[in-house]
Amino acid sequence: MDSNNWLKDLTHEEWVAVPISDSRPSARYKQAAAVVDDKLYISGGSRNGRNLSDVQVFDLRNMTWSNLKLNLTADKDNDSKSREALPATSGHNMIRWGKKLLLLGGNLKDSSGKLMVHYIDLETPLYGVIETSGSVPLARVGQSATLVGSRVILFGGEDMSRKLLNDVHVLDLESMTWDVIKTTQTPPAPRYDHAAAIHGDRYLLVFGGCSHSVFFNDLHILDLETMEWSLPQIQGDLVSPRAGHAGVTINDRWFIVGGGDNRSGCLETLELNMSKLVWSVLTAVKPRNPLASEGLTVCPAMIDGDMYLVAFGGYNGKYSNEVFVMRPKPRDSSHPKIFQSPAAAAAAASVTAAYALSKAENLDFKQLDDINVKPTENDHPREDVTVKIESFEKEKQVLELSLAEAKAENSKLRGEIDEANNTHAELSKELQSVQGQLVAERSRCFTLEAKIAELQKVVESTQSVEDEVQALRRQKSALDQEMELSSARRQSSGGVWQWIGGGEK
Repeated sequence: MDSNNWLKDLTHEEWVAVPISDSRPSARYKQAAAVVDDKLYISGGSRNGRNLSDVQVFDLRNMTWSNLKLNLTADKDNDSKSREALPATSGHNMIRWGKKLLLLGGNLKDSSGKLMVHYIDLETPLYGVIETSGSVPLARVGQSATLVGSRVILFGGEDMSRKLLNDVHVLDLESMTWDVIKTTQTPPAPRYDHAAAIHGDRYLLVFGGCSHSVFFNDLHILDLETMEWSLPQIQGDLVSPRAGHAGVTINDRWFIVGGGDNRSGCLETLELNMSKLVWSVLTAVKPRNPLASEGLTVCPAMIDGDMYLVAFGGYNGKYSNEVFVMRPKPRDSSHPKIFQSPAAAAAAASVTAAYALSKAENLDFKQLDDINVKPTENDHPREDVTVKIESFEKEKQVLELSLAEAKAENSKLRGEIDEANNTHAELSKELQSVQGQLVAERSRCFTLEAKIAELQKVVESTQSVEDEVQALRRQKSALDQEMELSSARRQSSGGVWQWIGGGEK
């Protein structure tokens, strides 16, 4: 199949499955991928707990798959015949470096404890191991490896003992030397299966990923000049936590595809405007779509002057071996501002527009005449001047419109700031009121506690008095009984009256 017309007819910003009539490679996830000369190269991956060692090639023009047969290079101690083929691995990275593909890290069966760098020479094609020196990082999986000029920035991952990492290493591809980078400020939490990108050849962006129990949706930035981490304020659409997603950059646009949280896959394809740090949802797929998977790969591909995104593989309860393409809408990326907030953008636009407007207003006819070259017989100086005047008038109108828009944006932002300040003032007053009430309630509580203590003492003393009363009652009752008995005896014996009567007789 010829892809030229088929790709040209694609609707912008919609994923479409590539129709493939021939055989496909085995389905997989956590493979590594890169596009070179209209061909998608897929290396390794995992399926049913088993790592793969093949290199598959998808031709983006005729839409066919093929298996790349590699010739092994001889090393110092063994010839190529005694060595095994490309080792089975997953969770590794693939970096295009000229006509070579560099494979970094991954879950290798026989790991020396240090991160291995393999290469595939596409012209030969040869496969071999690159000897690296310096502070070689620990072997790991799920790390990010991002190309910046002739350097590869390695971040995070999980080592062979399942320890999570958040260290930063740099590999100089010219000398094949590793350096460990000491950073300042607060780094991202240790993580793996995240995505990373470079903006302006200076800023490393790290998004998402997971620990052993937490999935992240945070965005961290490392300034490669100052080596300072920052956690910037992000605007736009809310993004869900995810790991195993794929990221690819085109100019100042960072596309994030797939990922999940071990329960469900992420349906949205996100776009981050790296100049303004604004998230937006570009498109979304249906549930159970292969694009809503963990461990998929996405690569940019330039075909006949148009840019496309090419996705492959992944796992969402089912392994995938489908190829999807999307055609992003072109964006104006001229003179991007690095991490410029909307307020700063509006202010800069105001200054630029005001300056240009003043220059246009101060431009007089004499200056216009000076601009023109000396007329010839066929030239029309007055017409040239008129044309230039009209051009400057149009430019002036555009600048005035830009200035008005910038002023309106500034006015809107001032209103939002004033509203936020008013809200803050009201909340501060409310907080002070609540704090005053809290102090009063605390004082009241202290008073009540004192009264309760006094009452407890009274209750204790009352109990003592009651005990004494009961004792006195018992004594009185005993006396009453004794008096009754004494009275009864006197009556039975006649008592004193009987003695008196007897005397009279």
